[in-house]
Amino acid sequence: MRIGLYPGTFDPVTLGHTDIIRRALALVDRLVIGVAINRDKGPLFSLEERVALLEPECAAITAECGGEIVVHPFENLLINCARDVGASVIVRGLRAVADFEYEFQMVGMNRALDDTVETVFLMADARRQAIASRLVKEIARLDGDVSRFVPPAVAVALEQKYRT
Repeated sequence: MRIGLYPGTFDPVTLGHTDIIRRALALVDRLVIGVAINRDKGPLFSLEERVALLEPECAAITAECGGEIVVHPFENLLINCARDVGASVIVRGLRAVADFEYEFQMVGMNRALDDTVETVFLMADARRQAIASRLVKEIARLDGDVSRFVPPAVAVALEQKYRT
């Protein structure tokens, strides 16, 4: 069984993320969505909220595309998470050249830690390249419309978060 790991903070999950999830699912038998706890980033949504927003999106994708998706929170090294879930592939989404430079360094370090785990890059769909969770949060915070960038439930959650 080919198991892939798509890690991120998903704070919040965007349509860019769901696009990568759909396409990554076509490459593996099981896709583990690794939700990073990463306390240093100071997420807007708690781990539980991020998982709760991701799970129905993943269920809809598996209903549409087949395959298996598991949402898995983690706080350890990415390569250790890959080992924990049995992943032989780490899936990373790229939006721009700036993403590549950071990801290139990460691949080198991960290969040094475990050269049996490959990293696969998927380019964001052209319609989704500008979407970044950080920008989506900023738009929502300033009372802008984020419905073109996130699933409907996430748009509602953002509105609730910033209006309370």
